[in-house]
Amino acid sequence: MQVIHNQSLKEYNTFGIDVRAKKFIEVSTVEDLKKILRKTYSEELFILGGGSNMLLTQDIEKTVLRINIKGKEVLEEINDKVIIKAHAGENWHEFVLWTLKQNFGGLENLSLIPGNVGTSPIQNIGAYGVELKDVFISCEAINIQTLEIETFTLADCEFDYRNSIFKNQLKDQYIITSVNFELTTKNHQLKMDYGAIKTELQNISSPTIQDISKAIVNIRQNKLPNPAEIGNSGSFFKNPIITVDFFSELKKKYPEIHGYQLNDNEIKVPAGWLIDNAGLKGYRDGDAGIHKKQALVLVNYGTASGSDILKLSIKIRNIVKEKFGIDLETEVNII
Repeated sequence: MQVIHNQSLKEYNTFGIDVRAKKFIEVSTVEDLKKILRKTYSEELFILGGGSNMLLTQDIEKTVLRINIKGKEVLEEINDKVIIKAHAGENWHEFVLWTLKQNFGGLENLSLIPGNVGTSPIQNIGAYGVELKDVFISCEAINIQTLEIETFTLADCEFDYRNSIFKNQLKDQYIITSVNFELTTKNHQLKMDYGAIKTELQNISSPTIQDISKAIVNIRQNKLPNPAEIGNSGSFFKNPIITVDFFSELKKKYPEIHGYQLNDNEIKVPAGWLIDNAGLKGYRDGDAGIHKKQALVLVNYGTASGSDILKLSIKIRNIVKEKFGIDLETEVNII
């Protein structure tokens, strides 16, 4: 382990924000992680995974601890189910591609999501009709105070829409070191009814999980900017959930509005549609902007600061609130 002082974090966050860490340490084993935790109070640490779900608005005066523990393995295979263990530092999309090479189904709809495996349960990542909780078995996490490795089951994690116990009651108390998934080896349950998947697959009579993954990669690449080219963190806002009655009122005023009914009382409305129809898609203020193809994505065109992006996000929230009466909630963590 090497301690680097005054380290730029530009290459470690997908927005490409150039803030600096007072100290920077990367760990590649659980034992190294424990060594750091034995020597450092948790209040003095800033835990960094893939850097994909955060907006850095200031220099980090704490010690930045980057979790880069790698490894994946098959734990068990019974009938048409397989249990896979992946360590926290594995790149999420590369892990998804690995499962597809083995013909393991379940993660194909989550292709090309930025970030690492270790941060996926915190956010309960999701896309195109699938959420992490749908394939999640358990995760192991180190208790920052006791240094004990504890196991969290599906029920323990209290998953909700882009939410988990790790964002609430247990925030900053644990570091996830590995995640176990239950995938299928045959009789895959294909989910193709969300978004433009069916359109992408219209010329394929019997699509496979690999076909679905390729379709989703195509969709995402066509409408989402590559963080390596334009700094961004994917979806900046959550899709708001409103009552059926409120949605009916909005429908009278905006007949073209659409949503996804969750239950008898709630409907999820696409935040991107709200931002777009507030006239903001493609809006730019200096190097902070809203992507021209996907209004849900805020971008750094080059030298925008975290504060510039944050200021833009506040403007978006105010305009959407005034026009539609809906409060947008950020999906990324503001730091």
